[in-house]
Amino acid sequence: MTVTTYKGVLKIYKNLSGHSGIKAYDIGDDFIIVAFITGDIYRYDNSMPGKEHVENMKYLAQEGFGLSTYLSKAVKGKYARKL
Repeated sequence: MTVTTYKGVLKIYKNLSGHSGIKAYDIGDDFIIVAFITGDIYRYDNSMPGKEHVENMKYLAQEGFGLSTYLSKAVKGKYARKL
């Protein structure tokens, strides 16, 4: 798997629970980029894990609550690529 650098603009995740491992995100038409507090950045898109998951993740990212749990329970490491 190729590792690249993400050059887009990330929005700070609200982290309303105060316990999330997510730091920031970026949303596009068919993707979401998620940056974790560990420094890892992943792209999720319509090819992996699929449109339904991506749309759910976009919603949760904008709400600032539940994205980390959704990733660990529903997506389970299915990402398009690590950036």
